[in-house]
Amino acid sequence: MLHYNNPLKEHKNNTPNLTIFELDSCSPKNKLNEMPVPSEVAYRLIKDEMLDEGNARQNLATFCQTYMEPEAEKLMAEFMAINAIDKTEYPQMTELENRLVNIIGNLWNAKEGQSLGTSTVGSSEACMLGGMAMKFRWQDAAEKIGLDIHAKKPNLVISSGFQVCWEKFCVYWDIELRTVPMDKEHMSLNLDTVMDYVDDYTIGIVGILGNTYTGKFDDIEKLDAFVENYNETAKIPVGIHVDGASGGLFVPFVNPEIVWDFRLKNVHSINTSGHKYGLVYPGVGWILWQDKKYLPEKLIFYVNYLGGEEPTMAINFSRSGSQIIGQYYVFLRYGMQGMQTVQGHTLQIAREIADMLKEMDIFEIYNDAQTIPIVCYKLKHPEKHKWTLYELADRIAMKGWQIPAYTLPQNLNDVLIQRLVIRADFSHALAESLMQDMKNAIEYLEENTKAESAGKGRTSAQGFTH
Repeated sequence: MLHYNNPLKEHKNNTPNLTIFELDSCSPKNKLNEMPVPSEVAYRLIKDEMLDEGNARQNLATFCQTYMEPEAEKLMAEFMAINAIDKTEYPQMTELENRLVNIIGNLWNAKEGQSLGTSTVGSSEACMLGGMAMKFRWQDAAEKIGLDIHAKKPNLVISSGFQVCWEKFCVYWDIELRTVPMDKEHMSLNLDTVMDYVDDYTIGIVGILGNTYTGKFDDIEKLDAFVENYNETAKIPVGIHVDGASGGLFVPFVNPEIVWDFRLKNVHSINTSGHKYGLVYPGVGWILWQDKKYLPEKLIFYVNYLGGEEPTMAINFSRSGSQIIGQYYVFLRYGMQGMQTVQGHTLQIAREIADMLKEMDIFEIYNDAQTIPIVCYKLKHPEKHKWTLYELADRIAMKGWQIPAYTLPQNLNDVLIQRLVIRADFSHALAESLMQDMKNAIEYLEENTKAESAGKGRTSAQGFTH
């Protein structure tokens, strides 16, 4: 979120009520207080300010993990002070990170001894690194064949269901973002037209394993076949980067038969979010390359001011190692069978929710948790209701549930949908409570919405792009 330093009406935080100290104290909100306050006062003031914050576990808008076991939280707190970038001073943290790269590489069918990768702050940073590797590799190849790299912008091809980090990447690094529009017959990457967007200036194609709008998967295996055919005559071969932010640490445990990863020749790199279905609190992502030849050496930097010469491959520098510890805990704690059980249970609950929504007979289901635990739906006949999904989102928020209503991307931006992201901490009891609250909200809206056009003027607006 970008914040502006706007002049605000000054208010003061006062000492919490029912708390007795030698001196009462108050602190301004928008500038630094002159005097220190006791630690217990600071704690209470901040906790009171956060009192009406939403309950994270009822936030069904976010993919991010909202629960970890107490032992995991304890471990992460104990290692919060360790700087993950300092490999010389903290060699065991480096060892755990290396193990995690190997574990994830194994899950993605990487060839032993060939793949390489790193942790990141999240998938957004990982996508930036993957994008830069494609850009510089394309640039090197273009210069070798004498292509004028300044004649026009290089381009990146991706479905219009992309997450905003790819738009940021293209703006930051001056890349043309070529989006392949989705339509009612193609709710993921349209393989009928995708190669029409590729030319000598294409740095790569992004396949999405769970797009941000509906959770649908691009068919990476078929895309690989198209790319292989294109590369047979291309001046500059193109590769595939798989954005597995949502599905990369889910599919290997639930649908290992889906071929999307390093089993495919043209999948050069993959990113994922450890803080989504990697079951860790926000702040960790991963990116791996199939072979070191897909990561240009110029993107690896060496520093010697942390106690020894160390390679670094990141946009961020200093950051806590606590999330790496959290990821290692999750894999050690659950193992293969445990991860299969947890992820399978989450998928089962999402499918049960989809079935309950179908039984209401007013929704058209776009995704019934076919591959990951995402349920998307719209009203079957919006014209028959005085209310829209915007009103439903507002009404159910009164019970604490955060369920976004938003329009689909270009070519489908007249379609208003809602999306439920079901995570590992979502139980059958919570599912039943959610469905009862939704039924009550719908019943209320049917009986009490007066205006025929309530909320309907908002359907052309982009309501949610997380």
